[in-house]
Amino acid sequence: MTVSLPELIGHEEIRGALASAYARHQLPGSILLHGPAGIGKQRIGLWLAQRILCETPGPVDPCGVCAACKAVLKLQHPDVHWFFPLPRPKASGSPEKLADALEEARAEELATRRQNPFRAITPAETIGIYVAHVQTLRRLATARPAMGRNKIFLIGDAEALVPQEASPEAANALLKVLEEPPADTTFILTAADPDALLPTLRSRLLPVRIQPLPVETVERSLVQHVHAEQKQARLAARLSQGSIGKALAFLPEDGEPGAFETLRQDARELLAAATSPNPTARLTAAHGTAPAGARGAFLDTLDFLAGWVRDLAAAAEGADDLILNVDSLKWLKELSVRHPGAGRGAAKAVQLIEYTRGLTTFNINPQLALANLLKDLNRALMNGN
Repeated sequence: MTVSLPELIGHEEIRGALASAYARHQLPGSILLHGPAGIGKQRIGLWLAQRILCETPGPVDPCGVCAACKAVLKLQHPDVHWFFPLPRPKASGSPEKLADALEEARAEELATRRQNPFRAITPAETIGIYVAHVQTLRRLATARPAMGRNKIFLIGDAEALVPQEASPEAANALLKVLEEPPADTTFILTAADPDALLPTLRSRLLPVRIQPLPVETVERSLVQHVHAEQKQARLAARLSQGSIGKALAFLPEDGEPGAFETLRQDARELLAAATSPNPTARLTAAHGTAPAGARGAFLDTLDFLAGWVRDLAAAAEGADDLILNVDSLKWLKELSVRHPGAGRGAAKAVQLIEYTRGLTTFNINPQLALANLLKDLNRALMNGN
């Protein structure tokens, strides 16, 4: 049995704007949907593909019942090509063999996404969109549509484009096809961090900002679609700040804490160590939280640590409504009372965390970097500067 994607959740305003632009023939051939991770940018891209190909669309939304709509929702439309980052296959040999291996991996991932459209964000892996992907995309772009009058290419998480792996001609080919797409073709790229794209790539795309979903919408979706318990859904939705993909990563899975929940609790322990007068506690926390080689998880942990620091500052100021980690409100307030300078030093502490984040672009020792960070955080949060 083939499963269809569920309806697009929320984003009514951007749907209306995109549908209106398409109806007025003002939708450009290359656009960039950008916004926080996990808020549904790629799902919006699929919705737009469905809207373009729909045989009897309404004023805003596609009809959902024509052959084209059904094919898109089943991820089976021959004119909708969805690319996304993948681990590099172990295939060796000719570029053709690598391209075939990537296409096989893409087909397997599409089957997985078809069966489970609600996917939690996971700590970053070593994945990419490779030159072989670009060559396949370029070949498909020059072909005639197979079923309708248009072709749509959705490139998710476009920050993962890796044009440097092979000849510069391949990267330039992608830029060229985005700059002058065939008249029957629309390219939709998505990115959480558009600044991470090559400047020459960004210049060929019309940026469209996608806003996070209301927290209430995320909570309702978790209960309705993945049958989360109400209390867990409420906390996960608040922590996610409007991202269903992120919220899913806070929910337990198979009796174990979600990937983000584990990192969030690790970050809480780091804040506890940073505010401890015992240097040994900071060293122990640093060596127990940053496993070597896990750069993605390390970066996420630093982000959660910055969130805990901001919550500590909010607790110190009595701004309880700004606190994300509401399940630890009592602990945060007690911590702010024990360390009255923490609120004043929070801004400096966040700067220190961001500096450590920047160091990860180099070949650093995560444990050493974290030990130094916790020492500096202790000074900032204890002294208030």
